[in-house]
Amino acid sequence: MGDRIFLSSPHMSDEGYEMQYVKEAFDTNWIAPLGTNVNEFEKELAAKVGSKAAAALSSGTGAIHLALRAAGVGEGDIVFCPTLTFSATANPIIYQNAVPVFIDSNEETWNMCPEALEEAFEKYPAVKAVIVVHLYGLSADMDKIMEICRKHNVAVIEDAAESLGGYYKGQHTGTFGDYGIFSFNGNKIITTSGGGMLVSNNEEKVSKVRFWATQSRDQARHYQHSELGFNYRMSNVVAGIGRGQLKVLEKRVEKKKNIFEFYKRELEGLDGVEFMPVNDWDKPNYWLSAMKLSGTVRPFDLMEALEKENIESRPVWKPMHMQPFFEKYNFVGTDVSEKLFRNGVCLPSDTKMTDEDLKRVINTLKGLWLR
Repeated sequence: MGDRIFLSSPHMSDEGYEMQYVKEAFDTNWIAPLGTNVNEFEKELAAKVGSKAAAALSSGTGAIHLALRAAGVGEGDIVFCPTLTFSATANPIIYQNAVPVFIDSNEETWNMCPEALEEAFEKYPAVKAVIVVHLYGLSADMDKIMEICRKHNVAVIEDAAESLGGYYKGQHTGTFGDYGIFSFNGNKIITTSGGGMLVSNNEEKVSKVRFWATQSRDQARHYQHSELGFNYRMSNVVAGIGRGQLKVLEKRVEKKKNIFEFYKRELEGLDGVEFMPVNDWDKPNYWLSAMKLSGTVRPFDLMEALEKENIESRPVWKPMHMQPFFEKYNFVGTDVSEKLFRNGVCLPSDTKMTDEDLKRVINTLKGLWLR
């Protein structure tokens, strides 16, 4: 059995950019939250994606939470959310004592279905916000979704946790809505070990988010708090890692794309194999290479065979409306997301994989079709 091949693990730059900024934080003793790295990381990330302002936070989940607060979401408010996503997208809705309504995907994007979204507005017109996810780095159909949301005058929050470096029609994902969020968790395309970012063109709202994230400490000589606060700010050390990682984002996207294209070239002709859709208007970051199976080889067979060879893989996200905690909430759509979960699998997409690693994965997979 060879060395472990991971699904997507942290990948520090060969140039050591990260350590330069981390060392600076140590040398200046700015170890605690806030400092030059935090300020500069916010500016550099905002400039990279084309937003006016950004707030560096302790997680992408925290960023979604504060985006919901900034959008005025409170107790009893309805928030539309894609069902095919990680629970971190939906959990902050509950933090705000709001009510999620889950929206189905479509086959064309694997993301929120505009037709199901329109149907949801007809059923539940009193909506406070819509969260859109760009799954596995694939862009949702933002023109259609934004048109529907603007028609109904609701706030739009883009969960771009998986899609940093990806584009929709030449514009960075995460920059279409009122708020965009990114994640720098250890498995993301760039990482700070843990952390997130909220971006927006509304600089006043971003300033408010920073205030909330710093325990809502008022400008006073003593400790005074007039609003509920949160301990959500990113540390200066972690932000230094992020600044270094941001310098190699394009390299990581290119590697992820090469991995996807290799898998597609080698596997697409096999019975029942269909890869995640890449549309003409979509320039993904290919965070994870995902495919669905409709033949005799099933996702469990594939994942079990890979695991025997010490290779990591995983299913497509289990829809939120099928989760024990969330199944009591309403769902709008058909069965697209459920089928993607039943038939989908994510292949190892680690940017440190060598050509030999990729061949090892492919040889293991092809063996399943030769039985």
